[in-house]
Amino acid sequence: MPHDLLPLDGKSGIPSASTNWNTYHLPLNMPYLTMGRGALDALVTRKRICMKGCDLIREGEGGRNAYLIYSGWACSYRLLRNGTRQIINFHVPGDLLGIRRLLAPDCDDNLCAITCIEVGEIDIESLLTALCADNCLAMSILWSVFRGEAIIAQHLVDIGRRKPINRTAHFFLELGARLNLAGLGTRTAYECPLTQSLIADALGLTAVHFNRVLKQLRELNAMTFHEGRVEFLDGGKLEHLADFNSSYLR
Repeated sequence: MPHDLLPLDGKSGIPSASTNWNTYHLPLNMPYLTMGRGALDALVTRKRICMKGCDLIREGEGGRNAYLIYSGWACSYRLLRNGTRQIINFHVPGDLLGIRRLLAPDCDDNLCAITCIEVGEIDIESLLTALCADNCLAMSILWSVFRGEAIIAQHLVDIGRRKPINRTAHFFLELGARLNLAGLGTRTAYECPLTQSLIADALGLTAVHFNRVLKQLRELNAMTFHEGRVEFLDGGKLEHLADFNSSYLR
């Protein structure tokens, strides 16, 4: 267990965000996935607090736990030999992390807490045993994996083919849709603790270029991002600009 994970035992002095055990992102119109979600909740052995800036998972170190985020934000990233970083994805409440450890214990990306996060620990061996016995749980995990792959595929298209203004619009729309699924925003606004430099890193832009793009989107009266709050001023215009279709998130 990473040294900067603290137990939620009421003695740490760290305030815990409100925990919702049902934030795992599954479509409610698919009953077998909903049942699988309940089975996953039952596998959580304990809850932990991971402080802002700490690595919950380090690439190549291996580990015995997967993590279900209950509150807070994290990011997965890779480091190159020259010390440069590429952010791969951002993670919000309801995301299941470290699932690759089921088959490849040493293959995970780095996972860093962007804010103080609350997670539930799930023992990988217990999860594997449960998957073999519970078809609903297996389907819910498969859904989570497929959804994660779809998000990464969109990010690849963003960086490889979309212009900076289009990929930025797509990023904010995707993040809004994910948060809306978790009950953490509306269709027109949400709170976002990410810094401009973090988002620029994820989008393959410099911070200066990203700031210019935000100004363009604001001047188009499409959206604003100010003091940790995203507001969609014209959702239709933004979706057209981004060529956004949220079906891959559901």
